[in-house]
Amino acid sequence: MQTFIRIVDAGSLSSAAAQMGTTQPTVSRRLQALERSLGLRLLQRSTHAMKLTEDGARCYERAKELLASWEMFEADLRGTGDEPEGTLRVVVPHAFGQQLLVGPLTEFLNRHTRVSVEWLLYDRAADFIADGIDCAIHVGEVHDPNVVAIRVAEVPRIVVAAPSVLAGLPMPTHPDELARLPWLSLRTFYRKEVSLTHVATGEVQPIVFHPRLSTDSLYAIRSAAVNGLGVCVASSWVLQEDIMRGRLLHLVPHWRAAPLPMYLLYPYARFHPARLRTFVELMRETIPAAVAVATDGV
Repeated sequence: MQTFIRIVDAGSLSSAAAQMGTTQPTVSRRLQALERSLGLRLLQRSTHAMKLTEDGARCYERAKELLASWEMFEADLRGTGDEPEGTLRVVVPHAFGQQLLVGPLTEFLNRHTRVSVEWLLYDRAADFIADGIDCAIHVGEVHDPNVVAIRVAEVPRIVVAAPSVLAGLPMPTHPDELARLPWLSLRTFYRKEVSLTHVATGEVQPIVFHPRLSTDSLYAIRSAAVNGLGVCVASSWVLQEDIMRGRLLHLVPHWRAAPLPMYLLYPYARFHPARLRTFVELMRETIPAAVAVATDGV
């Protein structure tokens, strides 16, 4: 029944097999066994498509309810103090998942040795159902009303450029002086305009530009900035080492772009397994400290 639900959510037997860490023939055998035991055809399959039969649609909804009830039953029998176990699938933005959040992840796995994590790096919104995702760590505002969104941190952003971008010009002190320089855009958060706020007075100054390079990758925009392609606004933690080594200059340091909120996201449900509950609790504790340490001094 679990395999059948994963097939429907994933959209194909091969995708379900990949998500479950097994083979497509194994998934197919499990589906056939379920159909034989029920005496019903649940899926109609062709070379290029798969869809639920009418019986399959009813089975899918009831199966989800039955499995959720079974998990609650198991949790009640085992008690709330038992060690979490099983596999947790978590989606994280590329740069954050490769660097900033590996520390909190390590602490979680060290504490809960019976849990394994699939740490999936996406720079797009997580599709919890289609991809079988349990939880997502998301940077930026959340607009999906169907998820639980827990705000855990704010990520400061600053303006930087390589020394060569100034080409002998004096160090800019006001955002007006930045508009004449070449720009890069991190299209996930800004494209042709960005607003900076003075940290002391609260004055807001918009800057309009035509970017030489537009990307959705935090690491790519950092590399482009280091290579002298233009000015950019990005998360301060990823720029700190380049600033310390002189590869980048922190421009207009008394002005900042609005910090980006960081959220833990997971679907609403009547029951959440212990591995998800403990992961969310620990991330709420550890992520703020990880962000604070990474941005200290910038």
